[in-house]
Amino acid sequence: MIVRAQIERKLIDGLAPLRLDIQDDSARHRGHSGSSDEGETHFTIEVVSPQFEGKGLVVRQRMVYDLLAEEMRTRVHALTLSTLTPIEDARRNR
Repeated sequence: MIVRAQIERKLIDGLAPLRLDIQDDSARHRGHSGSSDEGETHFTIEVVSPQFEGKGLVVRQRMVYDLLAEEMRTRVHALTLSTLTPIEDARRNR
């Protein structure tokens, strides 16, 4: 779980999330493009951060990709992202 831990640390440091959920989906992609026998290549990430306030979806996702640029260049093949403001998260969880 080295890659997952790196992702978690970078997102916490860079976005100060109120909630962060990282799921390793690599097993579901075994044998597909970008997969590795070592795993940790495909992740689903949900992050709730006040830093997303006033920013559109593309900008929010770019913020995440910028923080994880090294992982994307090396080990991570794909991210599925949900980037929410605290207000959006509260509305969704009513």
